[in-house]
Amino acid sequence: MQNFQLPRSPVFAALEEAARARILILDGAMGTQIQGLGLTEEDYAGSGHGAGCGCRHHSEHPQKGNNDLLILTQPGAIEDIHLRYAMAGADIVETNTFSATTIAQADYGMEGAVHDLNVQGARLVRQALDRATAVDGKPRFVAGAVGPTNRTASISPDVNDPGFRAVSFDDLRIAYGQQIRGLIGGGADLILIETIFDTLNAKAAIFACFEAFAEHGQRLPVMISGTITDASGRTLSGQTPTAFWHSVRHARPFTVGLNCALGAAAMRPHLAELSGVAETFTCAYPNAGLPNAFGQYDEGPEDTAGQVGEFAREGLVNVVGGCCGTTPDHIAAIADAVGGFAPRVVK
Repeated sequence: MQNFQLPRSPVFAALEEAARARILILDGAMGTQIQGLGLTEEDYAGSGHGAGCGCRHHSEHPQKGNNDLLILTQPGAIEDIHLRYAMAGADIVETNTFSATTIAQADYGMEGAVHDLNVQGARLVRQALDRATAVDGKPRFVAGAVGPTNRTASISPDVNDPGFRAVSFDDLRIAYGQQIRGLIGGGADLILIETIFDTLNAKAAIFACFEAFAEHGQRLPVMISGTITDASGRTLSGQTPTAFWHSVRHARPFTVGLNCALGAAAMRPHLAELSGVAETFTCAYPNAGLPNAFGQYDEGPEDTAGQVGEFAREGLVNVVGGCCGTTPDHIAAIADAVGGFAPRVVK
């Protein structure tokens, strides 16, 4: 299925040229910014979306916390967040579609909105980036964000039935395919498969990518980012960074890397291992430290940037950004911290 005979999209060359010239900057956390807006249930649910969209009634499923839905109900607020990250120095800005699959949206009864979420999610980022480029002339790229879903294909959720699976490979492939087609339709420049805790889920997303690319007639760049869940140095499904790379290298990703779960300091040894084996560009976007007892992130922009700057100093990265708890100020500080270092040389 990985049809590498497809023509590459025009974005490929521009991205590769930029990544060889300097360390590229990815944006930061969307949830942190949304929480700061103090939105209510009415803000999330909005008006005029629901009838005829195939979604179950909002009264049965409260929408507060469904950050992806804000693409449709609060588009101005979401576009402004994207714009702030672009102006903070981000070269690549992610769509607000981390949970925009039928599998994840089932919790909110919003499966029928998935296509619109992804199409409009990509369009909002493009509009924000065009606004930023009109100010400084700097080209920027739209990354279609594909999250892991809330189910795992490799692990049973029932300790009494280890053979049980809550989702199949084909369930994931179909759901991811719908999401990716929407992102491409909305104008995404690349696809970012992120926060991977189960590599089998990622393989389904990769498969869905290439099915969608074949229909589109062009191959888009794919970024793949796993997450190390604890001090063991492994993903939730048990893989080391080296094993993770060998499981996804067949996709020939534009970048492979790590994000979320750990702060930069704890991520460093695992990133170093991945950087040592990966035959492509590497990407790292850690949390702003670990959450405190209240679920908040205490690490300030200079702290996070100093640690990410060490990644650059050691020649471990080609793309850097921020995950949970990071803000436009974090991204601006990270951009400053890595600006004087050359990007990692690909083996």
